Amino acid sequence: MMNLTEELKKILFEKGADLAGVGSLKGVKNCQFQTGVSVAVALPGNVILDLQDGPTEEYYHLYGTLNEKLNQIVAAGEAFLKAQGYEAYAQTTDRVVVNEENISPIPHKTVAARAGLGWIGKNCLLVTPQYGSAVRISSLLTNAPLSEEEPILKSRCGGCRACVENCPAQALKGTLWEAGMTRKEIVDAEACYQKQLEIMYERTGIRTDLCGKCFAVCTYTQKYLQSVSKE
Repeated sequence: MMNLTEELKKILFEKGADLAGVGSLKGVKNCQFQTGVSVAVALPGNVILDLQDGPTEEYYHLYGTLNEKLNQIVAAGEAFLKAQGYEAYAQTTDRVVVNEENISPIPHKTVAARAGLGWIGKNCLLVTPQYGSAVRISSLLTNAPLSEEEPILKSRCGGCRACVENCPAQALKGTLWEAGMTRKEIVDAEACYQKQLEIMYERTGIRTDLCGKCFAVCTYTQKYLQSVSKE
């Protein structure tokens, strides 16, 4: 017979999650929940290959599709936990509010690292052992007594500088992340944003901030691509 955590993960995977983990949120500012559930969905290999040359219209449409898929996954998790009598809050795109620096109160990346899914890379994105940074992520907050994974508190990027050296904006600082670091210690977010607007419009005619090069060239992403090509 499955326990509560196993039942929840079964639902998340059935809804389309490629990764799911649970972590403690104790000590996280502005968080009334004790536990976070992180989910990730991997990008298809062909899309990542194209992104190595710059953003594409296909990636733009996939970005929205995956966000909606993630919304459905975490919403299903919320519904399940509430049906069991627990508080739960799915951090769907329509609920998350960001400040003037585009930072949310409980970032998905914070939940993901605490849930053991991965670490924050030199590209300031989540890096997972299985898919590199080629994932979209979301999260679910709850007071349910779930079994927690071991958190990841330090970068595992080592001396790799693939993303740093390939950043079109030269916005990445080459910082090895540790839990508690601020975003500005890793990336010049404004330089990144402006360059994304520029190259996205140049390549697709779409006025939005998308790039993807830093995660496409990530060493762990490249390992994922190699595994896909062998299937």
